[in-house]
Amino acid sequence: MRYILAGALAFAFVACTKTGGEVAAGRHSWTKPRVLRVAVQSDLKNLNPLLNSNTTDVFVDRLMFEPLLSADPKGNPVPMLAAAVPTLENGGISRDGLRITYHLRRGTRWTDGVPLTSRDVKWSWQAIMNPDNNVVSRHGYDVVSSIDTPDPYTAVVHLKQKFSPFVNSFFAESDQPYMIAPAHVLAQYPNLNQVSFNNNPDVSDGPFKFAEWARGDHVTLERNDAFFMGRPGLQRIDVKIIPDEETSVNLLRTHAIDYMFQASIETYLSLRGVPDVRIVWVNVNGYYYLQMNCSTPFLRDPRVRLAVAYAIDKQELAQKLAYNMQSVATEDIPDWMWAFNPHVRSYPHDPAMARKLLGEAGWSPGQDGIMRKNGQRLDLLMITNNSSATRRREAVEVQAMLRQAGIDSEIKYYPGDVLYAPAGMGGILQLGRFDITVSGWYAGIDPDDSTQLQCQNFPPGGYNYSRYCTPDMQAAQQAALTHYDRRSRTAAYYRIQELLARDNPAVFTMWLRQMEPISVDFKGFAPNPVVESWNAWQWTI
Repeated sequence: MRYILAGALAFAFVACTKTGGEVAAGRHSWTKPRVLRVAVQSDLKNLNPLLNSNTTDVFVDRLMFEPLLSADPKGNPVPMLAAAVPTLENGGISRDGLRITYHLRRGTRWTDGVPLTSRDVKWSWQAIMNPDNNVVSRHGYDVVSSIDTPDPYTAVVHLKQKFSPFVNSFFAESDQPYMIAPAHVLAQYPNLNQVSFNNNPDVSDGPFKFAEWARGDHVTLERNDAFFMGRPGLQRIDVKIIPDEETSVNLLRTHAIDYMFQASIETYLSLRGVPDVRIVWVNVNGYYYLQMNCSTPFLRDPRVRLAVAYAIDKQELAQKLAYNMQSVATEDIPDWMWAFNPHVRSYPHDPAMARKLLGEAGWSPGQDGIMRKNGQRLDLLMITNNSSATRRREAVEVQAMLRQAGIDSEIKYYPGDVLYAPAGMGGILQLGRFDITVSGWYAGIDPDDSTQLQCQNFPPGGYNYSRYCTPDMQAAQQAALTHYDRRSRTAAYYRIQELLARDNPAVFTMWLRQMEPISVDFKGFAPNPVVESWNAWQWTI
């Protein structure tokens, strides 16, 4: 890492675009000047930056609230509320790795005029650690023993033990990106779960301010003229909640919206040739995968999970679902990241081998071809979110592949805000009400994958939806998390990927290049690998 000032950033955007129609003053007639219209697939659970639980929540929250650190489009950390990225070189990280010092940017204020200070940082951490709050993950925050605030612009974080991903995890671009919340508004409450702020965050510090939320229909945000990075280029952002992607495609084609947030690859053929629309591809530390619940009776046996791995034809999924626009994955870390292990290979598609493994596990085929054991059919509950056309199709394809191997499955669909909700709000994944989930994952700019793979990150309050826990993985994760040097961490992540290939708590099908279709009039759009709205003050239309 090196010392980078966010105020010094400048971005150059190069894009191939198809244009048509008349352009006046660099803008088409159908574009609303300085008003960005965005379609998202699912409604939000709430607008509290400490209670977000999926990428849609984060996208909208990030328009109103800021973290200490963000990342540029290449994934390099950059300061936001912090004045600099803490490093060993600039003294922000102590030599023993147990003390991280944040110097806050001066002159930053909440929209009600109250200064943003180190008290907000400390209280936001305390709120995440409050067991009465419905936060989905405390990973990276639970290693903090205390925070000192010697003055309003300094927060000194003391760690219980070394934690190498800390700087990229603590109010930064992690796999659970939290933002700083206003202590002077929220500290009065014993918990945040039902406060009015969740629906009406009338105090914020980001480039836009809350105006309106009509549940199931839209969220409207207005420009914050006093934003500390400068006056935003947009006057208003209209976030339209449109669960059906075909509707969003038509709205983009007819210029009724300007941006289709995180479009599924299913829409690629419909959008690739649309005039005046360009597709931005974003390499992220993410993937499509089939996550298996290792705590259920059938999938507790690693031989059954290995049989599932042999049953899946990843290449066919990439061709049918992604039009070969996504790369077939081996394990979770994509091949563009420094921690990728090139020696790990995927299991070949082999239904006969899958059946053989099931036989070794005590299963035998019934008259209908489905495996049985002790009078029970091998029938799995497979879940996914109903708003993604790609995941709906993938579930059907996977169902057919599993059946070839003698495994039956029932597909159940949920809205995204239900599937990914915190346990206290009935989240299906958090509560473990599934055998296999057809899903995707956005991780942070650090290769840290312990939130999904450590025993202590079981839900509720963690992302280990597979409930996967082994001594070998715990040891590998410990090595990855306690060494700050790149060489040691690389060796640890190589081992982690080998263990994933051995134990199969998930089948990683494709690494994710996120597809973001936008109007050619929408300028300044430069997503980083975690969140699209990190530089929203630079957007114009």
